Amino acid sequence: MNRDDLQHLLDDVAAGRVDVNRAFTRLSQLPYEDLGYAHIDHHRTVRRGYGEAILCAGKTVEQVVGIAQRMVAYGHTNALATRASPEMLTALEAGLHSVRLIPEAGLAVLNPVEQELHGLVCVVTGGTSDIPVAEEAAVTAECQGSRVERLYDVGVAGIHRLLAKIDTLAEANAIVAVAGMEGALASVVGGLASCPVIAVPTSVGYGANLGGIAALLCMLNSCSPGVSVVNIDNGYGAGYQANAINRMACGERPGAAAGRIPDGTVVADRNADHAEAGR
Repeated sequence: MNRDDLQHLLDDVAAGRVDVNRAFTRLSQLPYEDLGYAHIDHHRTVRRGYGEAILCAGKTVEQVVGIAQRMVAYGHTNALATRASPEMLTALEAGLHSVRLIPEAGLAVLNPVEQELHGLVCVVTGGTSDIPVAEEAAVTAECQGSRVERLYDVGVAGIHRLLAKIDTLAEANAIVAVAGMEGALASVVGGLASCPVIAVPTSVGYGANLGGIAALLCMLNSCSPGVSVVNIDNGYGAGYQANAINRMACGERPGAAAGRIPDGTVVADRNADHAEAGR
């Protein structure tokens, strides 16, 4: 349930189209729904502007499908299941009426619906091997309503590939820079872009890469101002943050303070002409 759903429910009660008992039952589940093994936070969409995602890692197949089915039954749309195994993806496809799978990133979009996309988030990778993490970021931002441009395999070993995309980077309201190895991409992007850059170190590498720690430390020590860093392989967190920045740049306030930024506040939307329908 989002703000619009809540408003419609209250309007229906006021107009007599929905009785009080039915509305009470609906609203009683707003804080959370107790499944015994999970407490689903149905209220998060109202508070934050976007519902919770299912982190599949560490859960059983039955738990993942059970949570997904309850979320869809409650009305969640474009909800994400992340870090899903092939077995989990197969079970989700069998157990839900509508689901979009992105196997290469271990992702499933539950109850996908088309929506208008706003602004621009760029997701940039150092190499092709970083794409699974980058797709987690890109799909997260798209499901939350951001238009996303993917610039993959443009790392510092062939920096001319990145420089050829400088005009696209200049349009973005937020950039997610995803890289393993030594993680230098984030500093380079930070030195070229005027918008916030969210750096995502990946575990791609070997030897002294230490499973992504080398890239993490490089990004944390970036001399480019405006670069923030999330945890190793945390594409979801980066996409979530990039969407929040992008939507604020478009003059929107998600969640409990939803709606346009109050009158008198000037917000530049450099990408208002680029909104398009979602996939």
